[in-house]
Formats: sequence, C-alpha cells, structure tokens
Amino acid sequence: MSSFSVGSSDMEAIALGGAFMGTGGGGDPYIGKLMAQAAITEHGPVTVIDVDDIADDALCVPVCMMGAPTVMLEKLPNGQEAYQALQKLEAYLGRRADVLVCIEAGGLNSTIPFAVAAATGLPLVDGDGMGRAFPELQMVSFTMFDIPATPMVIADEKGNSSVINAISNRWTERLARCQTVEMGGAALVALYPTSGAQLKRSLLRRTVSLLKEIGETIACERKANRNPADTLTSRLNGRKLFTGRVVDIDRRTVGGFARGRVTFKGMDRSAGKLFTVDFQNEFLVASDETGALLTMTPDLICALDADGGLPVTTEQLRYGLAVTMLGIPCADFWATDIGIELVGPGYFGYEHSYVPLHQLG
Repeated sequence: MSSFSVGSSDMEAIALGGAFMGTGGGGDPYIGKLMAQAAITEHGPVTVIDVDDIADDALCVPVCMMGAPTVMLEKLPNGQEAYQALQKLEAYLGRRADVLVCIEAGGLNSTIPFAVAAATGLPLVDGDGMGRAFPELQMVSFTMFDIPATPMVIADEKGNSSVINAISNRWTERLARCQTVEMGGAALVALYPTSGAQLKRSLLRRTVSLLKEIGETIACERKANRNPADTLTSRLNGRKLFTGRVVDIDRRTVGGFARGRVTFKGMDRSAGKLFTVDFQNEFLVASDETGALLTMTPDLICALDADGGLPVTTEQLRYGLAVTMLGIPCADFWATDIGIELVGPGYFGYEHSYVPLHQLG
C-alpha cells in the first residue's frame, strides 16, 4: 500500500514496536504515544505515505527528541517543543515543510513525529534514518548520503530555542549536545531538512509499517499468553541471545547520554552463566562471562520482559527483572565500511572489529 491512515488506537502498536526496535534506547515511547494520541484526537488521523509518492522538490523534515532517555522520566515535554522547533526551522528556511520524517525507528522518536504530523496536518513518510535507534545525531543514513544535519533548531520546554549551523554532522552533534545538557538533559529538535529526491535515495523504507506490525505481533502473542520472543526472532531473522535476571546495573547520565552496563544471571537454558550488556542510550555490545561476544552494534540488541513479553528500555532495567535478549541483524547498509565507521564498535571505543550476528556463536 502506498499510504495508510493512523488513528489514536493505532499508536498502541506503533509505540510497542518502537520500544522493541529502539534497542533499549530512544526514550520511552509511552510519553510520545500519549502526545500523539492527544494530537490525533484533537486534529484527526495522520496519513503515512510511501517515499516514492513524495515530489522531488518537497521539503522533508525529521523532528525528534535529543538527550538522555533517563531524563525523560522526570523532565516531561509540554507537547509544544517539537512543533515550535519545526516552525522556527521553517521560518529560517523561508518555506513550509511538506513532509515529516522519523529520524529513527525506535523509542520516543518513533511516536513524537505523529504528534507533530497531527497538529500540522502534514503527512509522515513510511521510513526512517536508522532502522533502529542510535545515540548520536550523525548516526543516520542521511549522513552516509552527504545530507547535512543543519540548519537545525533545538527547543526546550521553557521556550528557549536556537538555530545551529555546523561544518559537519559530527560537529552538529557536539554543539547540539552541549545545548541539550544546558537545557536539562533533553530537548526537541528539527533537523536534516531534505528534498524529496534526497530522501528517496537515503531513507530506510517502510519501517513505520514494520513498527506497527511488530507492535501488533507483540499484542497478539501476549493475548494468547505467549512470550513474543520466538515469533519476533523468526520474523526478523534474529537469534535469542539469552534469558537472564538482572543482578547488577551501573547506570549514569553523563554528557547528555545514559551510559552503563547491566549484568544478568542466566535462566532456563542459560542457567549458571553470567552475561553483560553495555549501553549508551541504546544497547551496544552483549557478551558472556568468558568475554565471548554475542552481538554488537550496529546489529540490534532488543530486550523483552521474560514474564510479560513487553519491550524493556535501559531506564526500565532494575535488579531482579527477568529479561530475554534478542539479537537482530541491522539494515544492510550499516554493515558497509562507511556504516561501520559511523556506528560500529570502534566508534564507541571497543577494540574488536564488527562481526555480523549470524557469524558469532
């Protein structure tokens, strides 16, 4: 289908799918879901369109949250920041946006664009720039196609905003991260103003549809009293890494990121073993007690509550929680040399080279 309509009730599935594909980060989509549902109830459904239906000269703009997901538990947006960021970017560019874009297919940033789309009446494209969630602004497909992140507008709940112009997407991340920290650790942004022609070359296609499908699968499996892990593993060509209970967690907010490591004591087939997962907003590397790698960025590490089957984010991890960790292969272009340079283990300070999920273990 080239387009479809998303109503308030559809946001339940999209938020579930976003929480799963967020690989532990991206922010809790529950907040964004409520914002989207309120906007849709007030303004009407959101139309999601295929990228091929967009005019080449259309102005396409991603809107998203930037900052540490842990901060969003206490620093709730007022619902206007993303809309204000978009308006100020439009004023700076001297033209109105034609299409909105999800910067990532995960977490809060898979739901916030729906709130802005409903409020503005603009369509949302069926796709995103990551196919998952990554912690930094330059870690998107648009960077791989030489699309600049700026001009970018950043806004907070107090009414502060600024326009950033930078010499590279990496510099955009550095400058915007400093402002995000000063804004309380989280802010809303509009960035990567892109033409329809550019978007057709750079977008990961139909990931919004995929989020909806994943969310519906999770809800269906839970209704049948089944954990969704097996079905999702099969659907996404993944692998069940382990099931374990949290026995230790080091989690801190540093430099605008939620960073840390969580240790699991294995259960069921994994009983008697220990596992660790490192994260920077998102889960980055999973390994066992011997140091053997189970999977690593840019492949996805996704967490489900072992009892209830709901997705688990890094800020929800707590002592005693039983979790099933899944590994999911990344989009093909992340496994290229330029993709690995941008989001691979080396970028995050690990010495090991990237090895695809299905070549490990």
